[in-house]
Amino acid sequence: MAFKQLSEMVDLVEVKQVSVLAKEAKALKDKRDQELENIIKGVDRRFLLLIGPCSAHDEEAVIEYAHRLARLQKKVADKIFMVPRVYTNKPRTNGDGYKGLLHQPDLTSGSNLLNGILAVRKLHNRVITETGLTTADEMLYPENLGIVDDLVSYIAVGARSVEDQQHRFVASGIDQPTGLKNPTNGNLNIMFNALYAAQQKQEFLFNAQHVESSSNPLAHVILRGLLNEYGDNRPNYYYEDLLKTISMYEEGNFKNPMIVIDTNHDNSGKQYLEQVRIVKQTLINRHWNEKVAQFVRGFMIESFLEDGRQDSEGKIFGKSITDPCLGWEKTEKLVNYIYENI
Repeated sequence: MAFKQLSEMVDLVEVKQVSVLAKEAKALKDKRDQELENIIKGVDRRFLLLIGPCSAHDEEAVIEYAHRLARLQKKVADKIFMVPRVYTNKPRTNGDGYKGLLHQPDLTSGSNLLNGILAVRKLHNRVITETGLTTADEMLYPENLGIVDDLVSYIAVGARSVEDQQHRFVASGIDQPTGLKNPTNGNLNIMFNALYAAQQKQEFLFNAQHVESSSNPLAHVILRGLLNEYGDNRPNYYYEDLLKTISMYEEGNFKNPMIVIDTNHDNSGKQYLEQVRIVKQTLINRHWNEKVAQFVRGFMIESFLEDGRQDSEGKIFGKSITDPCLGWEKTEKLVNYIYENI
């Protein structure tokens, strides 16, 4: 068993000199980061939408989407705070398939992770600089956090990663709000164990150094549905699921309790149109129960320019090549519905 070295050692100090935010863009990001922190803490009562394509495979399509989202954000800014998903790493169940912009910045050629680093930083920078929105990404590989931690405003830890101690400990040192998803089997104890770990100081080895993390009081949970022992989808956004999650929050000593509902994945069974119904049902539950409204303060929605998905060889501009997404027309209607009903 061996690892073949394919490049020189990557210097993160040098990496961060690429696509550095200009002074004005950095000030804008700092302002939005403070607003987002206040939302997580409940000081700002606006509703959080983490919204965008399943994977950011096409730079120009993502930029066009972000421009549309920025225009919509201005219309709903008094009630809704939107953070576009710019997900540049994609987990694969068996290791095959498209792994994200970091691995494959050019869909017409094979993997090139060094060019991928440049592409990832450029894309996050462009969204911030050109649209005034700040971005979210998934921490699929903890050791790669330094590639984007100066550019992103929100980090997600996925269902396959949330049980991993390295992900939990690295999450405890992240400055940004960090959403921890329930694992694929839906075990809420595992998710809350991850949350506890992320909200504590931790000592561990990271990037070949002995470090102590600061703790992350902005870490919170994301309910994304589950697969049962028979491989069937089971949602966990229902009223009873919300009450159970709230009860577990209240039984623990957690800071800044917040629940985000992931409207796709196993909550929808990847039937992307179901996202509209899931949002509406959740808003009804918020109106029905004041405690649900207090805790459930965000949605994660998969959305792009065109409905559905296509194969990676597909040429339709703004259509997902991974999980199916709501197209722009349906997205705009859904955001307006949320605005009118929260």
